[in-house]
Amino acid sequence: MRTVAGYILVFSLFPFFLFILFSTAKEINKVQGFQGALEQAVSEDKFNISKTSLLTDKDGKIFSEMNRPFRLYADDEDIPDFVKEILVASEDQHFYDHVGFDAGAIIRALVKNLVFTHVQQGGSTITQQLARNLYLGQEKTYNRKLTELFYAHEIEKSLTKEEIMELYLNIIYFSNGVYGIETASQYYFQKKLGDLNQAELAFITAIPNNPNKYDPVDHFDQTKIRQERLLDIMQQTGKLTEKEASQLKEVPIKLNVRKKVDYYPDYAVYAQSELRELVASQEGYLKKVEAAASPEQKQKIYDDFEKRMSEVINSGIIIHTSLHREMQEKSKAAFQKRLNYQEIEGASITVDNQSRQIVAMIGGKDYQKYNFHHAYQAFRQPGSSIKPLLVYGPYIEETGASIAEKVNADNYCIDNYCPINYGGRQFGTVTMNTAFSQSYNTPALRLFEKVGIDKAFAFLTKFNFEKVQEQDYTYAASIGGFTHGMSPLEMTDAYTSFIDGNYQPSRSITRVTDYNGKVLYEWNEPKETIWSQGTTEKVRAMLSNSMQNGTGKWAKINAPYAGVKTGTTNNYHDYWVLGLTDQYTTGVWIGSDIPQNMEKIEGDRPSHLIWRDIMN
Repeated sequence: MRTVAGYILVFSLFPFFLFILFSTAKEINKVQGFQGALEQAVSEDKFNISKTSLLTDKDGKIFSEMNRPFRLYADDEDIPDFVKEILVASEDQHFYDHVGFDAGAIIRALVKNLVFTHVQQGGSTITQQLARNLYLGQEKTYNRKLTELFYAHEIEKSLTKEEIMELYLNIIYFSNGVYGIETASQYYFQKKLGDLNQAELAFITAIPNNPNKYDPVDHFDQTKIRQERLLDIMQQTGKLTEKEASQLKEVPIKLNVRKKVDYYPDYAVYAQSELRELVASQEGYLKKVEAAASPEQKQKIYDDFEKRMSEVINSGIIIHTSLHREMQEKSKAAFQKRLNYQEIEGASITVDNQSRQIVAMIGGKDYQKYNFHHAYQAFRQPGSSIKPLLVYGPYIEETGASIAEKVNADNYCIDNYCPINYGGRQFGTVTMNTAFSQSYNTPALRLFEKVGIDKAFAFLTKFNFEKVQEQDYTYAASIGGFTHGMSPLEMTDAYTSFIDGNYQPSRSITRVTDYNGKVLYEWNEPKETIWSQGTTEKVRAMLSNSMQNGTGKWAKINAPYAGVKTGTTNNYHDYWVLGLTDQYTTGVWIGSDIPQNMEKIEGDRPSHLIWRDIMN
């Protein structure tokens, strides 16, 4: 009796309800400009659905995801019609006819809600559900429902039915942190949506009706019951025959739940940092900052850039990198094997000589994602590893000297600056090759003086060391004395100039594309000649001699060509080994976050052994 009374009441009040509905909208429009704001809120450019951005290795295989939750996007043409038919049949049979809401469904919902005295049933169309998910949340009140109708109607005015269905299927929740039907397909089956059979399509389409109840992982049987119910509905609406529906129910559903892809955090975090540099460079933010006239203007540019980066990452991009998994794993294993000391950290970078691409990078001996990254964030004194770049390379380039040229290795002072050789020893006259391989300090100072500070630094500045400044232009720099120092990445990058005399910044990113393969960003940096062929050959010969007969002998490997230069800073705070083969250039740094004396491990030669393990 109460139900009948409810129907009578609703039918009698429905015209009045519609009058109030549209009168209210007009009044709001007059007073507050509601309609204009609503149009802006649901305009197409506001549908910025966040999508997962992916990082791929040199073979195109995904190794990391940038933003969570895991979310992929499916265009309308990639969504099977079978899915759309199931949704229309089960959720919104008048979808292709209504203007955003279904009056009949609203009446039925009102009756049920009157019977139960509170909001039980929504009578929501697909368009209303889209509006709710995009703008309104899941609150169940009559005021919220009224607002939902306005939004749904505006969406219908702004978008086609196909666009509405596409958006809806890309934002609805499929349990387990999964949004969108393409994401659900790849999460639950590890197959693309277009590769699912109809039984599997019906199975995942069953989930959004109640994502907790129909969670395929925890409640598989409930999801299967819902799937079969959907197939029954498809039969009842004539989309399937009884035989077809029965056969689909018998198709086995085998889940293959996807685990989060998050490998090689050292490399992934750096690639994300490089992405910021790439976008800032190609979209002009760096130039804008340089031209800013005030701190306020700079801050505004920084804020705009952060907003832009969020847009780029959330748009769903694929960052194609040069990661070589075998080299990355070999590098990781080397640190785990050789660096078993408390409070001592390390980093390494390996660059492919031909492409100048970074193929492996270690940010710490047990690096955790987004922690301090020693490969590019740690700036440390380079010690003698700077000598090929700042002393020997410039000296040979300027004078054409032979590596057999003699140089004095006794004590030497310039303007009260009096460095000594290791152990305070003096070696008399030696060849430049010997001075290099044995890492003597006083010969380096003498050669540096002959070149001149400004000329020598003119070579170094070509490598774009971030923290080198005018106050570093001193004689102490000849043996590694700098204000802030260099990062392992910067040093390795500079050593690539000894491959063939040319320099091109080493990069991890080969290109950035959208999901369809359209190239959005890529580096376009020409090579610059730093060293002549003669200088390059001579420095390479000295690097080789250093490995065979000098301080780098503990890093010796069997290769057609291999050469290294070592570096040790005052009080044994840092150990460096940098060098190359015909295939790769690798730099290794060992140190502590809070500099400490590491003389106790010098005999173990961890930096040498790590370099050797990586390059063997």
